[in-house]
Amino acid sequence: MTVIDWLLDSDPAIRWQVLRDLTDAPEEQVAAERARVLSDGWGGRLLALQGPDGKWSTSAPTFSSEKAAQWWRSMDASRQGTLFPEWTSIAWSLTLMRGFGVEPGDPAVRDAVARVHANARWEHDGEPFFAGEVEPCINGRTVALGAYYGIDVEPIVNRLLGEQMADGGWNCEQENGSTRGSFHTTIEVLEGLTEYDRTASGGPEVAEAVARGHEYLLRRRMFHRLSTGERIAAWTQFSYPPFWHYDVLRGLDYLRAAEVKPDERVAEAVELVRGKQDADGRWLLENPHPGELHFPIDDEEGKPSRWNTLRALRVLRWYDSAAK
Repeated sequence: MTVIDWLLDSDPAIRWQVLRDLTDAPEEQVAAERARVLSDGWGGRLLALQGPDGKWSTSAPTFSSEKAAQWWRSMDASRQGTLFPEWTSIAWSLTLMRGFGVEPGDPAVRDAVARVHANARWEHDGEPFFAGEVEPCINGRTVALGAYYGIDVEPIVNRLLGEQMADGGWNCEQENGSTRGSFHTTIEVLEGLTEYDRTASGGPEVAEAVARGHEYLLRRRMFHRLSTGERIAAWTQFSYPPFWHYDVLRGLDYLRAAEVKPDERVAEAVELVRGKQDADGRWLLENPHPGELHFPIDDEEGKPSRWNTLRALRVLRWYDSAAK
C-alpha cells in the first residue's frame, strides 16, 4: 500500500483533502468526496451530536483549581459549554467541522450555526458567540469560524487590527500588560484574518496586518526565539488537532494555505518536517493535547498519523514546487 493509498483508506474528511492537495484530482471528484464528509463521515457524525440549544457538551470541565471550578458553577447555563470543556465545547466543535471541510452552505450546517448564533454566550462576560470577547486568541478563532460559516465578524476584525503589536504578532496576555507577540495567539489570528480575507475581501488593512503577522513567524524562522536564536523545542512536536497550540507543522501548513511563497527563512523548519518522515513515508502523532474528543479521528500517540502525514506531504509539495 502506498502512502496515498493509506491516506485514502480513511474518512472523507481526509480523503477529499488528499485528492485536492496531493493527487490533483478533478474538481468534480474532490467536490463529491467533500460532500461525503456530511453524508458519510466525521462531519455528519459530529453535527448529529449538537443539541437544540447549539451546544455539543454540557458536562463540567476538569479544572486545576477549586477557584476555577467555582467560577464555572457560578455562571449562567447559557455561558457554559462555549469554550470549555476542551475539546467538546461549541468553539472546538465548530473548529473541528471546519477542519473536516464541511460545506458551510449546507442547510444542516447553516442550521447548526444558527443555533449557536442564537444561543451561545462566551464564558468571559456573556458576550454573543460571534461578537467575540476580549482575548485575541479567542477572537482570532471566532473570526475564522464566522468567516467560514458566513457570519459577519467585521467588528472583531477591526478590534484585532487595532491590537496588533509592534513586533507584528498578537498575544492573549496583552490585556494583562504583555508587549510581545506569541506564536500561539499569532497563528490563531492569522488563520482568522486570512479566512476573513478569503471570504469577505478584507481590503488593504487586513492584507497589511496579515503580511506583518507572516513576518513575525518568518523572522523567527517558524520556531526560534528572536532574542537568543534558540529553538523552541515544544514547537517541534506535531499534534493533531492542534486546537490553540502552535507547532512548526501547523505554521507551515498555514503559510501554504495562505499561498505565501516560501523563502530561506522556512528552510530549516521544512527540513525538520522532512526529517520526521518514517521508513514507510508517514509521520507519527506527537504530543496530543490533554482533553476529550467527541470520538477518535486519528491513531494513538506514537503511531502513524493520517492528519500529520497529509499536512506534511502537502507542505513539502508546496516548498519543493517553489524551489523548482
